[in-house]
Amino acid sequence: MQLTVLIIVLALLTIAGFQLGRSRAAATVGGRLVELHSVPSYHGLYVALWAGVPAVLLLAFWTASESWVVMQLVLAGLPDQFTAVDPQALSLLQADILNLAHGINASREPAPEVLAAAERYNRLHALGDWALLVVGSCLALAGLTWARGRLSPDMRARNRVERAINVALIICSLVAILTTVGIVLSLLFEAIRFFTVISPVEFLFGLHWSPQMAMRADQVGSSGAFGAIPLFTGTLLITVVAMAVAVPVGLMSAIYMSEYANPHLRTWLKPILEILAGIPTVVYGFFAALTMAPFVRDVGQSLGFAVSSESALAAGFVMGVMIIPFVSSLSDDVINAVPQALRDGSYGLGATKSETIRHVVLPAALPGIVAAIMLAVSRAIGETMIVVMAAGLAANLTANPLDAVTTVTAQIASLLVGDQEFDSPKTLSAFGLGLVLFLVTLTLNVVALRVVQKYREKYD
Repeated sequence: MQLTVLIIVLALLTIAGFQLGRSRAAATVGGRLVELHSVPSYHGLYVALWAGVPAVLLLAFWTASESWVVMQLVLAGLPDQFTAVDPQALSLLQADILNLAHGINASREPAPEVLAAAERYNRLHALGDWALLVVGSCLALAGLTWARGRLSPDMRARNRVERAINVALIICSLVAILTTVGIVLSLLFEAIRFFTVISPVEFLFGLHWSPQMAMRADQVGSSGAFGAIPLFTGTLLITVVAMAVAVPVGLMSAIYMSEYANPHLRTWLKPILEILAGIPTVVYGFFAALTMAPFVRDVGQSLGFAVSSESALAAGFVMGVMIIPFVSSLSDDVINAVPQALRDGSYGLGATKSETIRHVVLPAALPGIVAAIMLAVSRAIGETMIVVMAAGLAANLTANPLDAVTTVTAQIASLLVGDQEFDSPKTLSAFGLGLVLFLVTLTLNVVALRVVQKYREKYD
């Protein structure tokens, strides 16, 4: 409740600061706005920034650290026999306090000291929220008053506001970059732990995948097999089937919509086609498992082929339908961006419409088309739900699309489902697979960028 009130107060003070800053700037020159270095709106933004930004930073800092600070104060008030324990027992104690504070009943009767600690946690939490409301409101009001008092005709309000916006943009860029770096590092560190247990050569070139690790050495299957070649083969097989469906259909659809369809028809066709991109993948998975897989099996058996109930062909076909909009929509935009002068020049030389499309439009649009296809490939490689529901989890080393296969993403999902022990090679193998998948998609993006740069120089 207090947080909502504080946000409303900050919004009102920020709006008030903007209005007061504008009126104050106009008043400093007696209404002769030409004497101001910056227009009054920049003075209003300057005051609004000082009214809102410091309080928002305080709010973010307290939101991030409140739970830790309150928990430390609660633990400091407990007797030594509760806190002078190993870190694991201390973590369990903190979990019990949080559960009791949030009204979650524990499976065992808590000690009276723990109940008192939970009540103290709630009191300190409420006190912290009220203190944040008061301090945040006072800080916003102080910033508004201070910034309004600094306004003058010679003040370079525009420069200061634009500098603040530039800093905000840089921070947002850094957040995105650091998030990417954090993802890569977390993936890399866990993958290194896996490769210290399993040889990279065995992982990259092994032909048998069975990551099940037994609890005792005398159990069957106590030494798992971590050869990932069947997973890479399955991923490649399903991706090839998907692209065999998506690329021709998507590219032909883009050519028709951009070159043959009239504008009114195109305004209807393109949104309808792009609806395919908005359908949840689990719905595609249901369609693949309940409709496409039985259809492929029945057709294959009627032709005398042995078809698995879960096949790469069914999963790849449905996945290809799913990624058609990635190819068609981007290719359509790229083809429409080809200058009309190139078409007119081709027509002037006597070329037909189809010849112009083949020899002029498509070569000129090739960089964007390649980028669209690479994006579709990356999307196909990263798909999980359709594979799990329609292709199965059997790590078969086969090039037959009528067999059941599995992919890297499906195995990652199955390995990390439920409670896992992150010291086990079975669980850590998911990070090894993730690292390989990351490197593959990165390579695809680099190849697409090189192709785009090469042909863009030719047609710009």
